[in-house]
Amino acid sequence: MVTKLEPSTKANGARTRTTSLTLNALRFRQGEATVYSFILPGDSIAQIADMSRIKRVGHDNNLVGFQRAEIQAHVRQITEYLDKGPSLFPNAVILAMSPSVTFQAKRGPKVDQVSVSGIEAGRLTVPVRPDGEKVAWIVDGQQRSLALSNSKNGNLLVPVVAFESSSIVTHREQFILVNRARPLKQRLIDELLPTTDDSLLPRDLAANRVPSELCNLLSMRVQSPFQGRIARTSMKLDRADVFVDSAIVRMIRDRLNGTSGALLHLKPNGSGSADLAEMYRLLNAYWSAVATTFPQAWSLPPEKSKLTSAVGITVMGVMMDRICARVGFPQKNAQAVYALELKKIANTCAWTSGAWQGIDMPWNSLEMTSKSSNRVIQALSATYVKACAA
Repeated sequence: MVTKLEPSTKANGARTRTTSLTLNALRFRQGEATVYSFILPGDSIAQIADMSRIKRVGHDNNLVGFQRAEIQAHVRQITEYLDKGPSLFPNAVILAMSPSVTFQAKRGPKVDQVSVSGIEAGRLTVPVRPDGEKVAWIVDGQQRSLALSNSKNGNLLVPVVAFESSSIVTHREQFILVNRARPLKQRLIDELLPTTDDSLLPRDLAANRVPSELCNLLSMRVQSPFQGRIARTSMKLDRADVFVDSAIVRMIRDRLNGTSGALLHLKPNGSGSADLAEMYRLLNAYWSAVATTFPQAWSLPPEKSKLTSAVGITVMGVMMDRICARVGFPQKNAQAVYALELKKIANTCAWTSGAWQGIDMPWNSLEMTSKSSNRVIQALSATYVKACAA
């Protein structure tokens, strides 16, 4: 932790304007490099470290720096998470540090009584200088550091790992190596969300928690038309007629949002909890009706049926909104009620062959683009409105 922040002195005792942070730290070697590990309040990182933004300067357009521009939305999301506090935030910030820092190892018999050799405990003194002259540079964690500076909980203790080097080439190499790892796939994140506390999640992640939990229910329950057919990251299905979980999660999330989502009335308000049982009942009834209305298309894999592809799920999800806006949310025989409504648009559909009526669009040209799906949604909506008015 930080032990002191004090003015540094020259050999003759005169005070200078430069201050320093003295930190409890560990020192060890990796190859030829000296590495330090210590803890700082998050909002203190900016006191010792600059952000070396990538840019080109001069007539020769020389490349300087290495950090990408601030991603404001990402910083805002992290800040919102931190502001909820108290927060668990164990992600280490990685710094490149000038050799101008000093380290004084602790002495005494107890210091040597450790299980891992090659590690020294001691005090690291880091000069605090103005922006552009600091002795450290952020290699990984710039968005987190900015968020910690903005957060009302900026005093949260954060682990820091710093390697000693004044070479910009080394800084860039480490930046590339640290960030070359592929980010977590959204499908994996979505599947993990139901097992987390959504009150601690950033808003963009929390929005998928309930949809992902409902996706699990649709995948596992015997009476569900999706049972055993939703491919999740944790499950490898040995069959071709599968639905991609991301399409199901997105379809459910869209029903919970907007102004006309079929599940919007069941969305939790304030501190209330979501009515998962009622959401599942409506989803199960509607999609069971879809499966019985289009039995052949429902039984085929996405390569042979647009209904079981992501765009089919999207299109019929929107039609769920339209149908529920008309008939409401029946408590009895909901599947039969929805099936009667779906029959009004059945002849317009071309899931496996032919062309979509009214727009002369071949069945296999329906794609997961807004232009393509909107054409079909408009055609189905027009047919539905006309059938209801007849």
